[in-house]
Amino acid sequence: MDYKLVDKIYIRDLLIRTVIGIYPHERGIRQDLIINLTLYTNQRPAAEADDFNLTVDYQAVQESVVELVESSSFGLIEALASSIASLLLNVEGVFACGVTVDKPNVLRYSKSVAVEIFREA
Repeated sequence: MDYKLVDKIYIRDLLIRTVIGIYPHERGIRQDLIINLTLYTNQRPAAEADDFNLTVDYQAVQESVVELVESSSFGLIEALASSIASLLLNVEGVFACGVTVDKPNVLRYSKSVAVEIFREA
């Protein structure tokens, strides 16, 4: 499938604090992450009917992602991104997703380190 031609819902720049990292000094602190989500879904029925019940409830999606991230304790941002993707693929109407997780201030000369993943149902 050509995903450039499908409808998308973006949830951008979620700033969430969690325990993340592989080093001992990271395991006892909460660090900021910036998370961006792309939900691939068919928005035509909702748009044509102007009906909230026919679309993905992105507030509920955001709340679920925040709850997952805040309660997690992963070593790698890759693992966290994969866990978020699994959650998104269980949302009714979402048939694929993209997840980007940025970890700011990890490397001295960069703004952040990030991973971006894409998953299909």
